[in-house]
Amino acid sequence: MSPTISIIIPAYNAERTLLETIASVQQQTFSDFELIVINDGSTDRTLELLNSVADPRLKIFSYSNGGLPVARNRGISHATGEFIAFLDADDLWTPDKLELQLAALQQHPEAGVAYSWTYFMEDKEGSLSFNACEPVFFEGNVYANLLVADFIYNGSNTLIRKQAIESIGEFDPTLKSCEDWDYWLRLATRWHFVVVPKHQILYRRSSGVMSSKVEVMKQACLIVLEKAYRAAPPELQYLKNQTFTSFHKFCADLYLKHSTDMSGVKEAGQHLWMAIRLQPQTLINKRFQKLVLKFLLLRVLSPGITNNFFEFIKKNRANHQPLTQ
Repeated sequence: MSPTISIIIPAYNAERTLLETIASVQQQTFSDFELIVINDGSTDRTLELLNSVADPRLKIFSYSNGGLPVARNRGISHATGEFIAFLDADDLWTPDKLELQLAALQQHPEAGVAYSWTYFMEDKEGSLSFNACEPVFFEGNVYANLLVADFIYNGSNTLIRKQAIESIGEFDPTLKSCEDWDYWLRLATRWHFVVVPKHQILYRRSSGVMSSKVEVMKQACLIVLEKAYRAAPPELQYLKNQTFTSFHKFCADLYLKHSTDMSGVKEAGQHLWMAIRLQPQTLINKRFQKLVLKFLLLRVLSPGITNNFFEFIKKNRANHQPLTQ
């Protein structure tokens, strides 16, 4: 008898985090699932660790390295469940993730995708810090909302009906990044979404992302956006300025977070300027003002001093938050 849910974990050289990720699956309150791990050409101890897991629900398939979208597509080809969930090998779920998302889809038979809210888990010098993403409540036809920004945030979030996946096909194997956003957009053209209003995804963000990786992400994002607006109907084309403003803010934030020299800071400045040109009212947005302040400080101070300043502000604000009952 087929399981209700197929969980797909692509794993490439994931020895540091994979067992913790699998444990977060095993701790789910909903247990009728198969766990499909695609060993994507790992050269470390990934396969050895997988073989040490004693769980009859675990299925391991090894391939030569194909990249994340290809590994997910390979996982889909093995899935037998009525619903499919994706989980990256360094992310985690809260124990009620599958249970609540499945309940949401069962209560909304017209919906093809359930999503939750995300905690950003940042690994800095061996210590983890957690930041909750801003709650959003988009449901039903979310196509326009997704065109403006990827409010789902990561590939470890959704639970999707297999029927919905079959209706739109595979992840785009040519994309080096942002393949998740591309996939959600394609799903949103045909299916309603439903939200579980709870932070259930722990998405790991590395503090050591190189500027070269930011460039890859930026170029892939541009491909996704141009593709999305070629497919978007005429009545949604007016959103393009808003979308590209969000894109430029996103890029500026990445460069300011990960720049180790002035070239990245200059790139951030160009993206901030483009956001202002597209939508001047962006200047009154507090989060945008913070990016501008960080940019100005980086122009005169070192990245280390600037980042320490913002960390101090964040900690000071957290220490002075009023206690709630």
